[in-house]
Amino acid sequence: MSFDRSIKIAPSILSADFADFGREIQAIEAQGCDWVHVDVMDGHFVPNLTFGPPLCAAIRKHIKTIMDVHLMISPVDAFIQAYADAGADIITAHVEAGPHSHRTMQAIRAAGCKAGIALNPGTPASAITPLLDMVDLICVMTVNPGFGGQKFIHSQIEKTKELRSMVADRPIHIQIDGGVTPETAPLVSAAGADVLVAGSAVFKGGSVANPGPYGHNIRAIRAAAKG
Repeated sequence: MSFDRSIKIAPSILSADFADFGREIQAIEAQGCDWVHVDVMDGHFVPNLTFGPPLCAAIRKHIKTIMDVHLMISPVDAFIQAYADAGADIITAHVEAGPHSHRTMQAIRAAGCKAGIALNPGTPASAITPLLDMVDLICVMTVNPGFGGQKFIHSQIEKTKELRSMVADRPIHIQIDGGVTPETAPLVSAAGADVLVAGSAVFKGGSVANPGPYGHNIRAIRAAAKG
């Protein structure tokens, strides 16, 4: 993966048709998405239960862009290798998921993946200061994790600005996850974000049989983010 700060749209398959993941992924990639975002939840760290490593391995063969795996699980370290083996390009873990986030970042990189660190809305930017030279991505949760379709938490815009200042010239992506729409995209891109995760805002109105709305939605978010 080469690094640049151009706007990237990463549809979350949490909002796709679970019975047709392969063709849903092919559709969003054909319609212009940059990454494919996979929300992994354990029913413990967050109040939902989603995708294990076998599912990720099964969809990997359909993903031609970047497989962006977001682990909303605790404990996390024991599962890193399994998701790496399943084909993840990026693995993001939460700073709140355990006491050893430094070791977690080491383990993700040792598994051959790019390392991401995520912060829940109630966690300050300063929590990841010791990790800035160990990460490739910072994920700012702009909803409380667990479910799609939630409203954007505007207080996270200032956190995003703070993180962008902390990152300085390091090659670290700043990702926004939650409530991304054409209305909120320009707010977070102006604050310094370059990767926008969008679920319902991408998949609404479309389907595998009618993927055109996916492309319209992706282009609308990208255009809004670019201003």
